[in-house]
Amino acid sequence: MTRRALMAVLGGSAALLLLVVVGCVGATIRAVSNDPGDTPECRESVRAEEAKVRTDRWAPPEQLPGLGDYPEIHWQLRASGDPCSRAPGPTDWAYQGVVRLLPADARTLAQRYGFVPYAPAEPDQAPLTSPADAWPALAPFLPAAPRWLHSRAYDEATPATRWRTAFLDVEHRTLFFTLHDH
Repeated sequence: MTRRALMAVLGGSAALLLLVVVGCVGATIRAVSNDPGDTPECRESVRAEEAKVRTDRWAPPEQLPGLGDYPEIHWQLRASGDPCSRAPGPTDWAYQGVVRLLPADARTLAQRYGFVPYAPAEPDQAPLTSPADAWPALAPFLPAAPRWLHSRAYDEATPATRWRTAFLDVEHRTLFFTLHDH
């Protein structure tokens, strides 16, 4: 084989190899972008679920201990991950809510868990969320002039399967909570 023929064969082989590689990469991109879970319908469904303000009782109740027979609750959920992805593993969820308590239950909760006046402390001591971080749809259910109390004992109370932060206003009988699945 002449040198010219050898160069032609090698050049043609390199071009063919480049086409195969580009084709495989393109097919992979198409396969990932055509994720059946990643559809406009899935995204719209997640947005609709996140926008809903729910009023059904919190279940299981032990995740928010000591609330008693509260007359009112408003809560929402948000995906912390991407529930429309086919990636393996569960999606984490965040929850926020505002609970209206009975007067006696608000006082008992404050005493049982040692709630104290909340004042933002040093960054390493402050909770990650506070009532100032309430999602817009829940903000109307918060008291107008609250006197928030906070309790690390309540945040860390059993069950500790979810990351929990709670703030209590005894005067307005209101508990604001945030939970995270992890």
